[in-house]
Amino acid sequence: MFSALIKNMRLKQWAKNGLLFAGLIFDRQLTNWPSVLITLEGFLLFGLLSSGVYLLNDLIDLEADRRHPRKRSRPIASGKLAIPVAVGAAILFFASAFFFGYRLSPAFALVALISLLLNLSYSLWLKHIPILDVIVLASFYVLRVAAGVTLVDVQRFSPWLYVFTTFMALFLGVAKRRAELALVEGGRSQTRRVLAGYTAPFLDQMLQTVLTLAILTYSLYTFSAPNLPENHAMMLTIPFVIYGAFRYLYLVQVMNSGEAPEEILFSDRPIQATVLLWGLTVLYIFYTY
Repeated sequence: MFSALIKNMRLKQWAKNGLLFAGLIFDRQLTNWPSVLITLEGFLLFGLLSSGVYLLNDLIDLEADRRHPRKRSRPIASGKLAIPVAVGAAILFFASAFFFGYRLSPAFALVALISLLLNLSYSLWLKHIPILDVIVLASFYVLRVAAGVTLVDVQRFSPWLYVFTTFMALFLGVAKRRAELALVEGGRSQTRRVLAGYTAPFLDQMLQTVLTLAILTYSLYTFSAPNLPENHAMMLTIPFVIYGAFRYLYLVQVMNSGEAPEEILFSDRPIQATVLLWGLTVLYIFYTY
């Protein structure tokens, strides 16, 4: 039962909470150890909140998951994790996240509460509404960035990063729907009602639009943000963003992947190499210029 609970916490998906470090990194506070420690605490608490949401979602989607070719093996859907245990664990995770989160920062607790309420609305209603469903999915990424910003004394965090995060998150959300639709077209059972409101050409057009905007806004950030080197060295990171985005698009449209973005992050070597090189380049520019 304990191992089933750990599995249902989906610790791999905690990687998304790495966005909490955006405020710390892009405000050049990695050498500020009090800020680093409080952000690490926020990361762990948001992880507990995320795991509680995953448990709650699996309880709400129990019957649909049992019909899904992959999700039916999840602990709750397969019966390995008892429903009362899942409910109790979710309550414990939520209580811990809000209690300790408020002690870190009331603003952090507020963002966490907004995220939880939006997750509940998404699970019960919003995920069935085409277009709005992917916008809400994108908002979860932006809220993670905002949660991290509340934990540090941010002075130079560019608003362009919020805009870029929004469009990049929309790209991932639309790609997720495109991959799910490919499963349906491949003859597998449909588990999301919202897919009836999409077509492959429409989703492909959405992908092109949000990807163009994501690359454009990131490019604008690299030479217009006030806290960047005056020699515009940050523009050297643009090729990594372009390649990473195109690689992800290739995986979605050619390889029919993308249903679970975190699985691509942990399995695709080119994506991993691109993220690593981009991160190292950003750190080098921030702390040597």
